[in-house]
Amino acid sequence: MAKRNVPIRYTSRDFNSIRQDLLNYAKRYYPDTFKDFSEASFGSLMIDTVAYVGDIMSFYLDYQVNESFIDTSVEYDNILRLAKQMGYKYIGSPSSTGIVSFYAIIPANTVGLGPNSSYMPILKRGSTLASSNGASFILTEDIRFDNPNNSVVAAQIASSTGLPTSYAVKAQGQVISGRYKVETVSVGTFERFKTVRLPGRNIAEILSVFDSSGNEYYEVEYLTHDVVYKSVPNKDSNTRDNAPSLIRPFVAARRFRTEKDRTGVSLQFGYGSESEIASPTLADPAKVVLQRHARDHITDTAFDPSNLIGTDKLGIGPANTTLTITYRENTASNVNASVGAVNRVVSAITEFNDSTLSNTTTARSVITSIECSNEEPIVGSVSTPSIEEIRNQALNIFPSQNRAVTSTDYEAITYMMPSYYGAVKRCRVIRDQDSLKRNLNMYVTSEDSLGFLIGSNSALKENLKTWLNKYRMINDTVDILDAKIVNIGIEFEVVSSEEVNKYEVLDSAIMALREKFSNKMFIGERFYVTDVYTELNKVRGVVDTVDVKLVSKRAGRYSDSSININQFMSVDGRYLSVPDNVILEIKYPKIDIKGTVK
Repeated sequence: MAKRNVPIRYTSRDFNSIRQDLLNYAKRYYPDTFKDFSEASFGSLMIDTVAYVGDIMSFYLDYQVNESFIDTSVEYDNILRLAKQMGYKYIGSPSSTGIVSFYAIIPANTVGLGPNSSYMPILKRGSTLASSNGASFILTEDIRFDNPNNSVVAAQIASSTGLPTSYAVKAQGQVISGRYKVETVSVGTFERFKTVRLPGRNIAEILSVFDSSGNEYYEVEYLTHDVVYKSVPNKDSNTRDNAPSLIRPFVAARRFRTEKDRTGVSLQFGYGSESEIASPTLADPAKVVLQRHARDHITDTAFDPSNLIGTDKLGIGPANTTLTITYRENTASNVNASVGAVNRVVSAITEFNDSTLSNTTTARSVITSIECSNEEPIVGSVSTPSIEEIRNQALNIFPSQNRAVTSTDYEAITYMMPSYYGAVKRCRVIRDQDSLKRNLNMYVTSEDSLGFLIGSNSALKENLKTWLNKYRMINDTVDILDAKIVNIGIEFEVVSSEEVNKYEVLDSAIMALREKFSNKMFIGERFYVTDVYTELNKVRGVVDTVDVKLVSKRAGRYSDSSININQFMSVDGRYLSVPDNVILEIKYPKIDIKGTVK
């Protein structure tokens, strides 16, 4: 006798419910063959096994579905892939930038007072510096010691005459973290969309790519972009002072795009080959139209639309050559530097206006006398973006569509700024209600050498200003300001059960809060006291959380800014509200989070 069809309960997806359904099915349809329902029976073993497999399959089904959406994904690499589809650019190795002061001892003029301008060197871009923590820095612009705006003081005085014999000249220039490295890669036969993987995890920027024939490959955002802009020296003496370089567009048939992840950087080249460019595979459009004037027949010419991508529209890929790739690599995980930490000139690339003086004893003494020091912190970001940061930035970048209209657009584009310009850790844009125009106040903060929040330096702000000019509305004005950093601490009291060690409970409670608040907060973000209660009550051995108190930390090694916690606390004590330009930070979790156990 055939068994009738039984409806399947698709809602049973966990171990217990699947097991119960299997038992009910066996009891109903196999009453004569399956009678032993004890946990020690073989039949129970088989039912448990099937329920186990069903539970695992259900889990992985849910897991894979959740990992397909950026809102529910929890895997870092999956979120990164989904974010890239929405236009998010992974910054890779964080970079820092700032201003460094350079000092050189210049001999005095033989006639009259002042330094001898003939021996004032030009410190060329690419010169390398080092900080006390071992990080390397690169000078990004030429430094002219003969600039009349430089500071000049007497360095040595002749005792016999009382006149200076040498002068100390101070000049300033912008630096960026890292050092230059060169990698050669052999490329064999032509391969469409050839991908080259570079070694190393701390690659911050690709500087140049050349093949054996001297052809340069240009970096583009997407392979469909066939025009790049390069700066060329301005040779017009009348305009050179205000515009030392000119921007010129170049058609880039040879190009590549970079793909960054947590393990390194890949370069992807174009689809087309040299032969396809030399002999176009596209037919004459005039001969492949289906109908032509005065003709009623269809052309015999075959037309393959796939040939469209065989042109240089997606770039020419390398073949049978050796690529020389120059890139900038950070030398330390922490690339920020405190005041005075950048104090050593490793390699000085110099030249003099009169090249004949370069090898003289006086010129060599001038070069060896060059010293450096940073008068403000070299800041950026020392940590890669967290899962929540990537998720939030991607969701904001997608609607911005490469233009800044709303406040959210400005924030998204700020985080998109390439790392070689510096990095902003937190940003918030508030429309100035007191302004008659469309003025925006942008509050930013960076990280110092220890990962603590700090105000962004002037070089980073200037780079950010230039970056925003590409996207902002023409009638928008943006003021870039430092956010106020307010340091707080957490004090709590919990009740533990009698059967557990209260010191272990206290340890677990503090560790739980450290983990909870390990990520930096956002500017203007509320601090929910209820989150502290929730986290503490999850700790094994905690019966109840009696009290939670927020305390202000100020002065000394903390920030000078503070707020009245009682004033900004909600009436019911559930959250701490802060002004729009304030960011909260638990600076030292090991000492700023403390509690007691009853």
